[in-house]
Order: sequence, then C-alpha cells, then structure tokens
Amino acid sequence: MVDKDIIQRKLSVIDLRLQNLETLKLMELKEFMASFQAVDAAKYNLQVCIEALIDVSNHVVARERWGIPSTSAEAVKLIIQHGVLGKDKESSLVQMVKFRNRIVHLYQEVDDSDIYRILQENLDDIKGFMQAVISNFF
Repeated sequence: MVDKDIIQRKLSVIDLRLQNLETLKLMELKEFMASFQAVDAAKYNLQVCIEALIDVSNHVVARERWGIPSTSAEAVKLIIQHGVLGKDKESSLVQMVKFRNRIVHLYQEVDDSDIYRILQENLDDIKGFMQAVISNFF
C-alpha cells in the first residue's frame, strides 16, 4: 500500500513548480529566449517536476509490488501497465523522463527553444499525471 504522505509531499512539490512554470509560460518567445534567468528557472522547475514524477512512480511501483524497474522510464511504464494512467500517456511521460536525463547529463545539448515549446505544450501532461495519482490513491 502506498504511503499517502510521501505521495502528497511529492505532488505538492510538483504543484509548486508547475505554478512557477505557468508564470514562465506567459512570456513571449523572444522575451523568454533573451532571459537566461527565465530559461534557467524553466529548466530547473521542469527537472524538479520530472524528478518528483519519477519518485512518485518508483514509490507506487515499490509499494504495490509491481516489479523492480531498471530505469526511471520503466517505472513510469509500470504504473501505466497497471492502469494508474492511460496507455496514451506513455509516450509523453517517457519523453519527459528522457528530457530530464538530457537536462541533467547532456545539458550542453538542450536547446532553449525546446524548453519554451515544452512550457507551451506539455505542462498538461504533468498535471494529468498528478490527477491520475490522486484519483487512484486518494
């Protein structure tokens, strides 16, 4: 059985970081790209959101005894396989995990315009993850 307190703390972190990202999302592309502070804040907040998403996934998989994922992406896939999220979310969530790896390990290859595009197009994927976890475990 999952520890609701642990999950709630992680979801609170995601929620706070999403609020920050929603503020950055309001910027025009030119303004965003001209501000290293905005770009760096977006990268950091995205990284933290995705890290917390991974932590929640690993916690759920471990507590529900759904296996031992060998990668963060596999943890996300396992919660999808067990019906926490729809199969249609797998691609976007796995891409998020891969993107987190790029921010952390291949930071020199991250294109700032990709950060802006993610702000504009993918924050709802993170919100959907949160809603699915809440619906399934609270």
